[in-house]
Amino acid sequence: MKMNNLKLIIFLGVLASCSSAKTASNSVVKPIPTKSSTKPNNNTSKPNVPVVTTKPATNLPTEEIFKVNLPEISREFRGAWVASVANINWPSRNNLTVDQQKQEAISMLDMLKDNNFNAVIFQVRPSADALYTSNIEPWSYFLTGETGTAPYPNYDPLQFWIDEAHKRGLELHVWLNPYRAHHTNGGSPNSLSMANKLSDIVVRLKNGMYWFDPANPKTQGHVSNVVKDIVKRYDIDAVHFDDYFYPYATYNKGADFPDNATWNAYLSSGGTLSRADWRRDNVNKFVERIYKEIHAEKNYVRFGISPFGIWKPGYPEGIVGSSQYDELYADAKLWLNKGWVDYFSPQLYWPIESKGQPFGALLNWWKSENTMNRHLWPGLNTVEIKSSDRPTEIKDQIELSRQILGKDAGEVHWSIAGLTKNSNMLPTLKNGPYKEKALVPKSPWIKAVPLQTPTLFTNDNGSSVQASWSNKNIKDVFQWVLFTQYNGVWETQILTVENLTKDIPKNKDGKTLNAIAIKAIDRLGNESDYMAKKVK
Repeated sequence: MKMNNLKLIIFLGVLASCSSAKTASNSVVKPIPTKSSTKPNNNTSKPNVPVVTTKPATNLPTEEIFKVNLPEISREFRGAWVASVANINWPSRNNLTVDQQKQEAISMLDMLKDNNFNAVIFQVRPSADALYTSNIEPWSYFLTGETGTAPYPNYDPLQFWIDEAHKRGLELHVWLNPYRAHHTNGGSPNSLSMANKLSDIVVRLKNGMYWFDPANPKTQGHVSNVVKDIVKRYDIDAVHFDDYFYPYATYNKGADFPDNATWNAYLSSGGTLSRADWRRDNVNKFVERIYKEIHAEKNYVRFGISPFGIWKPGYPEGIVGSSQYDELYADAKLWLNKGWVDYFSPQLYWPIESKGQPFGALLNWWKSENTMNRHLWPGLNTVEIKSSDRPTEIKDQIELSRQILGKDAGEVHWSIAGLTKNSNMLPTLKNGPYKEKALVPKSPWIKAVPLQTPTLFTNDNGSSVQASWSNKNIKDVFQWVLFTQYNGVWETQILTVENLTKDIPKNKDGKTLNAIAIKAIDRLGNESDYMAKKVK
């Protein structure tokens, strides 16, 4: 009898437990993530992300998690160069206060965000100097008016640009000139200038500029250390080189580049290449080295080069103009063929109807050389392209690029000043090809850890639905894509990582909200799986 009573007690206890579990599963109270304030992150190896806390929330009683066919997200690289050399773009003068410098930067970044750009290419090393805190090279003359003099009060301009760009959903690419040691607009080289500190590997050109000898192993090691230092310490999205390798002939007034010392050393060691091939080989090895070293330090940091737009005259047939292969000793075609870049932005600064350098023919030729399927995003001369209607010409070039490049389209505007120099430029772009925001194209050759699927929560707020979301690995998230469906038609919104909640109206323009979905996007443009919920 005692045993039977015991069995009855156990049975009743189990029954009560099952009933309690069933009740809990039918009335789940899920947390809604909210943002709390964050302190600036001085450890720049990881992006600043919001700390997520939770508060109780009640899901919509009529919600349902379900599978859907979400629309494809628009993708296109939309970048602008910001030049610091000679104070071309930023800072506009070398005697601005720190507050004035910051305000100019914010104004530029706001303009890019508001006009649906998604990247800024910021020149941080114009001539063996630094617009960032460096133990390798001195503060830039173009920042403070004196080489080696820090801004006062001291701050780190590159860190500021990174933080402000990422807040706006913009990638930040650091632009470096690898071989220029001193610019003629940079004042007289003082004792802190690399033109004096590394005088054994620097030559002076006839136009007054100083240039590192690309053949000297010490040059290659020094620039490599500069690049690795930036990649290691800063939360950048890419490293960018422009078209300056061996200098243009006009820089030395037509005279040959003065590299007799390294050339004779090469011959003495048994070298057999011609002088031109030897110079190209120096640059080729350097480009390959930089590409590999960047990815060894941080695999997700991309490497881009924007070479002169013509490889050689006659490529393709009918093309005339300077030969970077013969003058700059830059075999840019080889770098693209070998896949030593993640993106390639040849400076196609001529109109579509140009007789000797037609934009479309050049872009098609570069595309035919893109055997490793890297990103091909041409540079556009938004500042001063020869056209009676510059905004329309630039718009037409973007649209032609889309036809040629397809889903991997993109472009870089030279320079950010070109977007405001003509009052019709930005309206023409935003009302035309840049009408909607776009993610950058994916880089499938770069391996990435798959993102976790975000968790979506919803609350009924009467006339609206509060959607909130979170992700277990939020440090890997760069952006979110929010999908809302009205009367069966999906709409998309690209949001920055700090956005973790949004009020969504139940009715809009006479249409009824049917469903909500969310995806996470990493810094390479890769998408997570989605979570979707019906709303009734």
